[in-house]
Amino acid sequence: MQFDVMRFPSYAFDPSTGVATFDYVLDGPEPLEFTETITLPVPDQSDESREEALHRVLDLLHVVAGVSYFKVGAPRRIVAPKPVPPAAADFFTAVYTKGMAEYAYRNQLPHVLEAVVEVPSGATKAAESDNSGRRPLSAVGGGKDSIVTLEILRAAGLDPVPFSVNPNPVIKNVNAASGLDALAARRQLDPRLFELNKAGALNGHIPVTAINSLIAVATAVWHGLGPVVMSNERSASDPNLIWNGHEVNHQWSKGVEAEGLLRAAITAHVGLTEPYFSLLRSLSELHIAQLYARHDRYDDVVTSCNKAFKLHDPTARWCGDCPKCRFVFLAMAPAMDRARLTRIFGKDLFADVEQVPGFLELLGIDAHKPFECVGEVEESLVALSMLDDDAPVLVALRAAVPGTAWAAASRDDVLTPGGPTFVPAAYAKVLTDAL
Repeated sequence: MQFDVMRFPSYAFDPSTGVATFDYVLDGPEPLEFTETITLPVPDQSDESREEALHRVLDLLHVVAGVSYFKVGAPRRIVAPKPVPPAAADFFTAVYTKGMAEYAYRNQLPHVLEAVVEVPSGATKAAESDNSGRRPLSAVGGGKDSIVTLEILRAAGLDPVPFSVNPNPVIKNVNAASGLDALAARRQLDPRLFELNKAGALNGHIPVTAINSLIAVATAVWHGLGPVVMSNERSASDPNLIWNGHEVNHQWSKGVEAEGLLRAAITAHVGLTEPYFSLLRSLSELHIAQLYARHDRYDDVVTSCNKAFKLHDPTARWCGDCPKCRFVFLAMAPAMDRARLTRIFGKDLFADVEQVPGFLELLGIDAHKPFECVGEVEESLVALSMLDDDAPVLVALRAAVPGTAWAAASRDDVLTPGGPTFVPAAYAKVLTDAL
């Protein structure tokens, strides 16, 4: 299918139901039209100033959510519908290039990496709104990271509001275990997209965290809440590979660059003084796993396995045979006894020698880092170095790791907070106290 340009005709929002509908067109000889529906939780009360700010967030969301439809044909031109400040225009372009780099790589579409989202001129400046002192909205995905953030915020007396998009049974169970009242939004893709995918249309990974983050910001704004607090870690910024001179990062929209661009776009177009940040940005996955080990109340509900989410079985939390399961098992292993770890996962991955090739990928041996939300190679090596028992998988991994790799793995580097973050001072102190 050939398309010349992607357009964003309009969106509509009904404050009585919280339903927003976003229209998209892939224009060409045989145009395709799509409509996406996003339903926000309706607050008990609102006001005009909140709704004005909400509409400005929806301006951004309209364009960013369009990546799901862009990927059907990857037209060379993308024309945004409304004037926005340069910071928002930069964010749009980054989402459609860096956020779609894995899609471009897998489909061999190098032109995607060079795209520029065209934005009309005439943007107006938003009125500044200081939201920094209000209750934080804490995104919950059901995994160890968001649980750690929720518990740090709770311990600091910040009264966080858990939030998720399309919560599945795992997320609902985590919210229930937290004992906190949660908010949720619904995102419904145009059904035609699935028909096209079945018919062989171009498909691939999209920067879904960028979309869900804006849905979270929209919810926080409308409900009069404070910043959206994410749980994206340091290694999310680490690319999987370099292709055609561009970094390809499966987790780009969870990385620090995307975070900075999103913050700048919201500040410029919406006016929020403190819109969005990741509390755990300075921490490694291994460090976060150690923090999770303090909270056994979630052991029966936690999962970070993407495959389990797709099984539509609320009792299946870990598939036990994917990069994410292997990495989280390895990261948690130094922080808790094997019996507790096996209870969480339902099996002992270190006892299954068929898992060895997958663990070797995590250790950077024989392949690039998997296209999954897993930690850096150095983290996996350090985790392995912290384990000293003779489980079959561990014995095989130690024998396969060359001496030069061990020398490059520093426990101090992995377990010492570092790197750029956007965490505001008050929250940085909360994190430091928790550590």
